[in-house]
Amino acid sequence: MKADSLAQLIMTGVPAKELDARTAKLFRKVKPGAFILFGRNIESAVQLRKLIDDLRDVSEIEPIITIDQEGGRVSRLRLIGNEPPNAQQLRDKNDIDLIRRHGDVTGRLLRLFGFNLDLCPVLDISFDDDAENSLRGRCYGKTVKQVVRNAGAFNSALREQGIASCGKHFPGYSAASSDAHYELPRIDRTREQLDQNELAVFRAVIHELDSMMICHGWYPCFEPEKTPATLSPRITTDLLRNELGFDGLVMTDDLDMGAILTGYRLDDTIRLSIAAGNDVVMICHRIPEIENVQGILAALPQDQIDRALQSLARFKERLTPPDEFSEAAFRKIDDEIWDLRVAVLGAERARKTTSQSIQRSPVEMF
Repeated sequence: MKADSLAQLIMTGVPAKELDARTAKLFRKVKPGAFILFGRNIESAVQLRKLIDDLRDVSEIEPIITIDQEGGRVSRLRLIGNEPPNAQQLRDKNDIDLIRRHGDVTGRLLRLFGFNLDLCPVLDISFDDDAENSLRGRCYGKTVKQVVRNAGAFNSALREQGIASCGKHFPGYSAASSDAHYELPRIDRTREQLDQNELAVFRAVIHELDSMMICHGWYPCFEPEKTPATLSPRITTDLLRNELGFDGLVMTDDLDMGAILTGYRLDDTIRLSIAAGNDVVMICHRIPEIENVQGILAALPQDQIDRALQSLARFKERLTPPDEFSEAAFRKIDDEIWDLRVAVLGAERARKTTSQSIQRSPVEMF
């Protein structure tokens, strides 16, 4: 197995707003199969499209190019345009046509810049809208039925525009009482509780999703010993793949988050992630380490690598090429986002909440 084939299983962050010579050299050498962009990569519409075109240019195989464009504060593209309403605001408005509009306009916006995967919809149920677990404002419902209806409408409209979707955060992050960006949450849900709530959502929409993100949460009902779901074969393989029958792409959440960094070395993290059943390992911040990750992958059992590469190849067969870019096209879509925001929030609240929320969180949410 060639080392550059193995690197298809790496999703890497990009350090800056342009692809400098050193980073381009690293990417050409390692050949990662996927790139994820953040606010640090976004300055203007023209700059962003050029960066994405440059990432394609250094890739021999068409790469996954993804972003978190959910709505509200988890909307990276609000740095250069209008902020879409978040899932909770859409839920509270209770108009399914507005949710479909959100999915449609999000898909067209991402295609214009050259993305082919959006890391959403969030499929978590809001048990507490004010919980300090990173989900505030991001949940489409307070019940299974609400989440399935609303997230499903967004998901189908997004995919109709040629953007692949990603369900998160499997197997359900709703009951986390702390934030995995800093520490590993313990999620004390019984299997029966999960089946009736969190897993009921995933079961209902699982065959309409292109990919799935595994969360960094410890579920004692599955793993008696302290183990993140990301690194758990019982959750990723036994539950997601075998019991629920998911056959799409499976990826870790960011392996640079505190929930993982505080408990595992890089080599153990990669080994355990792939062994658990993940196809793609996500390294968002320790970008120079992707060369080491490539070497770690080379030492893993061949059957695990073959499974992951086959899953990735199936996913990439369905990727849609980007639309032709123009600033005029971007401005037109951006106007539609503002109109949607006003339709959901009203003109006064739309203006007020945008000015308040544009101050970025020190942590970029997933």
